[in-house]
Amino acid sequence: MKALDQLNARIILCRKCPRLVTYRAKVAREKRLSFRDWDYWGKPVPGFGDPNAELLILGLAPAAHGGNRTGRVFTGDRSGDFLYQALYEAGFANQPTSTRRDDGLELMNAYVAAAVRCAPPANKPSPSEEANCRPYLEKELEILRPRALLALGAIAMRVYLGILKERGGIKSAAAFPFRHGASYEFSAGLPRLFVSYHPSQQNTFTGRLTEAMMAGVFGDIRKFLEGGSHR
Repeated sequence: MKALDQLNARIILCRKCPRLVTYRAKVAREKRLSFRDWDYWGKPVPGFGDPNAELLILGLAPAAHGGNRTGRVFTGDRSGDFLYQALYEAGFANQPTSTRRDDGLELMNAYVAAAVRCAPPANKPSPSEEANCRPYLEKELEILRPRALLALGAIAMRVYLGILKERGGIKSAAAFPFRHGASYEFSAGLPRLFVSYHPSQQNTFTGRLTEAMMAGVFGDIRKFLEGGSHR
């Protein structure tokens, strides 16, 4: 889709956040020893997936040695391994693995993006960095017009609810607490919000987020999409 291609080209060229520009370049230059032969992406990471998707999946930010290395969101790190396996089992992906941009992965009826498009130090973007990236998400929502949005983690959910509040879709974000497995319906024309813990190693290795829990969320999303009218 031309509009998405144009948006992604703008995202890749973005230099709004000096701290993130410096950090992403430093990581790409110094590399991790196990990836020393890689030519790191080292730029903002655009969204990826089906341009006609009814489901938009929103994460936090690219990992320093994941998306910042591969140039594709949730690709090349443990979070992505967990997420794309779940997407494959739920019928939203053609393969269960995601290792590099040219590995043949395709998403069906799903599009993946991040609230912040550059890898932040310690995986913690500042409020101003979140605000700088927010227009890109707003444009993706305008182009895709998804019927469902899955927020992976509290930050992704907060960013999305902030957009809804600013546009008059909700009065207060506090009315929609973060809780794994939660689902919230808004006014007509807005996507239904589904909520999950982020598939970070901290969550998946400790059992806070299990494969069964993730499968349950995607099962709920699948039922919602199949039960409603299509665009």
